[in-house]
Amino acid sequence: MKPIVAVVGRANVGKSTFFNKVCGRRISIVDDVAGVTRDRLYADATWSGRDFSIVDTGGMELESEDVFQKEIFEQVQSAIENANVIVFLVDGKTGVTQSDENVAKLLRKQKVPVVLVVNKLDTFDVSATYEFYSLGLGEPMPISCAQSKGIGDVLDKIISYFPEKDVGEDASGIKISLVGRPNVGKSSLINRLLGKKRVVVSDVEGTTRDSVIVPFNCNKKTYSLIDTAGLRRQRAVEKQSVEGYSVLRSMSAIEMSDVVLIVLDATKPVSEQDVRIAGYVHEAGKPSIVLVNKWDEKTTTKENFDKELQEKLAFMSYFKVLYVSALTGKGLSQIMETVDVVFENASRRITTGVLNDILHDAILNFEPPSKNGKKCKIMFVTEAATNPPKFVFFCKEPQNINFAYERYLENRLRERVDFSGTPMQLVFKGKEEE
Repeated sequence: MKPIVAVVGRANVGKSTFFNKVCGRRISIVDDVAGVTRDRLYADATWSGRDFSIVDTGGMELESEDVFQKEIFEQVQSAIENANVIVFLVDGKTGVTQSDENVAKLLRKQKVPVVLVVNKLDTFDVSATYEFYSLGLGEPMPISCAQSKGIGDVLDKIISYFPEKDVGEDASGIKISLVGRPNVGKSSLINRLLGKKRVVVSDVEGTTRDSVIVPFNCNKKTYSLIDTAGLRRQRAVEKQSVEGYSVLRSMSAIEMSDVVLIVLDATKPVSEQDVRIAGYVHEAGKPSIVLVNKWDEKTTTKENFDKELQEKLAFMSYFKVLYVSALTGKGLSQIMETVDVVFENASRRITTGVLNDILHDAILNFEPPSKNGKKCKIMFVTEAATNPPKFVFFCKEPQNINFAYERYLENRLRERVDFSGTPMQLVFKGKEEE
């Protein structure tokens, strides 16, 4: 999974500007007024081929009487505890302050690398960094965020601390992540599948705060299970000191997965957050299985729950659902068989000849739409990629293809070929784009 880089420091040293420069876009609010960034902000970034997540935190003024300082400190503390690398930003114009010394004292106790960065050195006078050696955090690195000087050197230093391989690269076989709201039974399902206790199980929401990779064998095949932190509504996340990082790691786990198990609670209606989590998986293009856990405590029938799922997950009508119980073991034997099926469906390649036979029959039944007297004509289709399957249609007037006709073509493909459990991408290009 992606390493996490936390940017910390006292207020008004340019953390948000540094954050935006690294991200390559304006995400964090930049303001001359101290204390603008009170909550953490995080985004994805890339440098020299290494992907990572960067977190901007509120300004730390440990001796301040600001009513927000306690909350800011809790946010920063969580950032530090979850980071792989910490960037400590200081102000080269004002020099070492008592606040800098207080933050440095906190950082010296950490077990992760700290990169000390001296900002606002517009003339790049390296001698201005010398006094910062007194913080006891190694060599200070000069930068000017305003002029984008020295940032590349800092990024080189940051990624030098990253592990040679991401955690996910150690995972063998098909990589399977379990995602869902807190306390739906993800860790219990893993323990049941493995036949032994490998993941902490608790009735307290939020027990799993990180992602855990668990390799195992089943039916002479190798897999890796990824247990992720429970995903909550964004409003709830903002009130939790650790939850935001749990979401971040869960999203990374979805990205590195081959198959995602979306875990729901059979004792509760399908919630807005359940739908949102399924949407994350769908947008990531990952094959998935909906696991309705705690079916031993069912409060409705499968027919009613199926109907509710079809209504709430209409945007991913391809979903496959299993009703299981981590407590009794009911239905668990079907999980790995279904994982193999949906992964095979996502990896399936269809010859161009077969695809164009399907296209020909579809067009005979329902011609492409026309607009302003211009008729769309689809010449041929080919499969450009797998995982998820991606089909490219070459057309005249491709802009006339609307959502309804795109859905119609997808349904015709699914009727003729088993793509259950996996999303697919349909792309329409003009003939000149071939």
